[in-house]
Amino acid sequence: MNDLEVRQLRYFVAVAEELHFGRAATRLGMAQPPLSRAIREIERFLGVRLLERTTRNVALTPAGEILLRDARNALDAVSAAGRRARNAGLPTPALRLALKADFDAGLLPQILAAYRREASALPVEPLLGGRGEQVPALHDGRADVALLPTPFDERGLDHEPLMTEPNLVALAVTDPLAALPSLSLADFRGRELPDGADASSGPQRPHRTSSRLDMTQIFNLIEIGTLVFFVPASVARRYTRPDIVYREVTDLPPAGLSIAWPQDCRSPAVAAFVRAALAVAAAPV
Repeated sequence: MNDLEVRQLRYFVAVAEELHFGRAATRLGMAQPPLSRAIREIERFLGVRLLERTTRNVALTPAGEILLRDARNALDAVSAAGRRARNAGLPTPALRLALKADFDAGLLPQILAAYRREASALPVEPLLGGRGEQVPALHDGRADVALLPTPFDERGLDHEPLMTEPNLVALAVTDPLAALPSLSLADFRGRELPDGADASSGPQRPHRTSSRLDMTQIFNLIEIGTLVFFVPASVARRYTRPDIVYREVTDLPPAGLSIAWPQDCRSPAVAAFVRAALAVAAAPV
């Protein structure tokens, strides 16, 4: 064996993410003893310990943490190669656009219209997901290009900013904070955002696993005073509800929107979409 195989990387990632051989074996659909042997073989091949094992716990070593990061990237690359090849081989290939519904700053209809005028344009297939799901879709080949709220993990991506706009806070109309003449992030100490984070810390960078609530659920929880929510002004304009108010927060950073695509991408269709998006964003309002 000269290099680690994809199968071995999948075994290691399962154990490293579960930190439990039994759960990892179940996830992989195999018995635990051969999985344990496979991990030992990887450690012997690399000449380093990847996991610290006790009778009660499994923990990653520093070497294991590095391999987990790189193994995820490698597995994403393998998946991406297959998905992109399948898409390119279709009778009518599509440009797969990842985005979070309504988080396009109102630019998407104009971008699509401008893109259709490009010579290299393909039919656009939207891939809708929650915040934080677009970057993994670019890495693993499910998407060719994405419209992304900022900030996001830029590693392995090329990107261009499209625009910024004010971020507002959505509150229940009965919330005492809604009556204050001015708000700052400190006023939200102890309040929760949809992802469970403390609202006084401001908008959170999305993680690999994001909130599973949809917009309707989020606004229902805001109306009964359970949550607060930071939203771009363009989203606030789309979601006017009698029991919710939007307020400025003096130290809330603005919302940004960028377009991103994989660094190694050489697709004329992606380049045409990026050109269209930048032209629309630069056009006078």
